Amino acid sequence: MSEEEAPAPAPPYVPERRVVSIVPSLLASDLTRIGVQLDALQAAGCKWVTVDIMDGHFVPNFSFGPDFVRLAKKRGFFVDTHLMVDNPETVVQWFIDAGSDILTFHAEALRHARISMTALRSSGKMAGLAIKPGTSVDVLVNAIQMCDLALVMTVEPGFGGQSFLPEMLPKIAAVRAAIKANDVDCFVQVDGGINAANIAHAAAAGADSIVSGSSIFGAPDIGAAYKDLELRAQAAFKP
Repeated sequence: MSEEEAPAPAPPYVPERRVVSIVPSLLASDLTRIGVQLDALQAAGCKWVTVDIMDGHFVPNFSFGPDFVRLAKKRGFFVDTHLMVDNPETVVQWFIDAGSDILTFHAEALRHARISMTALRSSGKMAGLAIKPGTSVDVLVNAIQMCDLALVMTVEPGFGGQSFLPEMLPKIAAVRAAIKANDVDCFVQVDGGINAANIAHAAAAGADSIVSGSSIFGAPDIGAAYKDLELRAQAAFKP
């Protein structure tokens, strides 16, 4: 086939709005087998993963750097990068350069949220804003027009494998209501303790981007676990 006849490359994947996406968290992966595990996820239809960045200060744990974003991007995933760090404005460029599609700041760590979110969107990336369980949902509601993704943490950030906090469900519903009231395109993401027993509750409350780590990577069949969560969430979600 000549260069003139070669097909154009496929456009980058962008998740559909108001359609549930299950987003595996690489924090729970087996780093000695991460390539095999990512292959299993792709075979099951997964296209979106999240990379959790922790600095040992904002949360009591350390985790990945930009190379893990590059790894996921090389395999064709849509990648959101969750910055659980102090002074996120000082490190965000590393993850922009690595290829992150969405970068999520924590409201509790930002000094000038509007400036940081606007600058991120101006760079061509999607901007997310996250809140810890103890932070009022009003922070997300009042900022919803500058968000491409609004993240309600359903555990205290820092470690995987924690139990889902059901008292966060009204916050998810409040964010979904704010999106509808303001007619904005914004994902409602939840992260923390999601499993087969509670995923329907998160989806029914309005979450359309649902992060799960241990329930996927800790399962005997990663692909089957992913598909099971996806089917449960899709059945419960009402856009």
